[in-house]
Formats: sequence, structure tokens, C-alpha cells
Amino acid sequence: MQFKHVTLEFDGPVAILKLDHHEVMNAVSVDMLGGLADALDAIEEKKDEVRCIVLTGAGRAFCTGANLQGRNNQSKKTKAGLTLETGFHPFLRRIRNLHCPIVTAVNGPAAGAGMSFALLGDMILCARSAYFLQAFRRIGLVPDCGSTWLLPRLIGRARSIELSLMGERLPAEKALEWGLVNRVYDDGALMEEAMKLAQDLANGPTVALSLIRKLYWDSPENSFEEQLNLEFQCQLRAGDTEDFREGVGAFLEKRPAKFRGK
Repeated sequence: MQFKHVTLEFDGPVAILKLDHHEVMNAVSVDMLGGLADALDAIEEKKDEVRCIVLTGAGRAFCTGANLQGRNNQSKKTKAGLTLETGFHPFLRRIRNLHCPIVTAVNGPAAGAGMSFALLGDMILCARSAYFLQAFRRIGLVPDCGSTWLLPRLIGRARSIELSLMGERLPAEKALEWGLVNRVYDDGALMEEAMKLAQDLANGPTVALSLIRKLYWDSPENSFEEQLNLEFQCQLRAGDTEDFREGVGAFLEKRPAKFRGK
């Protein structure tokens, strides 16, 4: 399925969402944000079938941030940042509230907003040649798209501020060493490994996996008591699924579980 600068494919229970404007190294435009919204609508329509999503980029980049082409030629100047609340933020919120896990396959540079897109993955896989870049200071802007929330929680305050103030590249291997990403693969093996992982997640207990996502997304904002209460609520819901009954039965019968995502 083709949307504006976005491609969506399905491989069984896995949806492959690809940023597809390689002429500008998948820089994000208003059109692309619309394409992403349409693609997520299509995924939502197949909610009962799609049990994992892979987000990646076309060509040699993952996403190089906001598309700045034409800004100097605008007859009426628009304020930087206005598209955050109308375009970027709705997409980020939808990714946070997905019904299933998301794997980001970072196939090349992930800069600016593209770095935030990459870090939204529940599992973040990188090509060895990929790198991350907080590029905002290079054009006189501040980090956005949730990066100032995500980065300190992933790698700590000191490293987050350094990346943002200095605007230096963070290679994939160093990102792995820092705990920013989960795994690094040779470039040619990235998508194969990403799809293996996605299929494994897609064959898991989808309701429980979605609740695990919620628990970890909400955890930084909760007190200990609030998190205990949230775990209790989520466990009640997970324990009422067919997959829980299948998991227990498979354990007792010493056989692999066959989860259905229900």
C-alpha cells in the first residue's frame, strides 16, 4: 500500500511501515506526516490481524529530521515548530498508544525528529553504519518530538545534554554501548533480523505485550504506589485472556504455547 512518502506492507501478522522519500533521505514533511496517519489508519483497520509493526526507512537513511526544503523561499514566513502540535505530536502519541509492539529498524542516519522516531521502538535495531544525531543546534533550534523526555530516561542527563549541545554524531556501536539501542547488525542483515524478531513478537501474547508497553511507557511518570496499582490493573486484564489460559496449559503440558493474541 502506498501513501504520501510512506509505504505499508504486510507479512502475515507483521506490518512493515517504511518512510519512503529517499530523495531527501526520508526527511519528514507535512505530506509524509499525512501519509503516516493514513498508514496507521490502515493498520488500525487490521488491528485484529496486525500483531507487530516494523518501522524503517527507504534507501540509505532512516530519517534525517524535518524537511527544510523551500523554507527560505516561502513568501509568507511560518514559525518553526507550528507543525509539532498539528502533525508530529499526533503521530508520536499514536505510536505510544499502539496495540502491539513496534520494532524500529534503523537502516541509516536518524537525525532530529528521525532520532525520536527511532527511539520510539520497543526494540531498536540498527545497521552498523547507522548513526544518531541531535541536529537541532546546527540550525538554531531546540530538540523536539519528545527527545528531551526520551533521552534522559534512556542514557541519563549528562549524555543527553552533550548530544543536544554539541550536535555530534553518535554511531550505532556507541549507542549500543550506552544502552540507547538493543542490537546492532551488519547492514545487509538488518531487515532479515528485524523481521525475525517481529515475527517472534507477533506470535506472542499480544494483549500482554501491549500491556507491557503501557507499563514501561507510564512508569517514569508514576510513583511506586501508582505503578503497583497499574501493574495490578494490567495483570487483571492479562489474566482474563485466552492467551493466559493457553500459556498456563502449554507450561503444564510441556509444549510450546500457541498464542492467538486474544
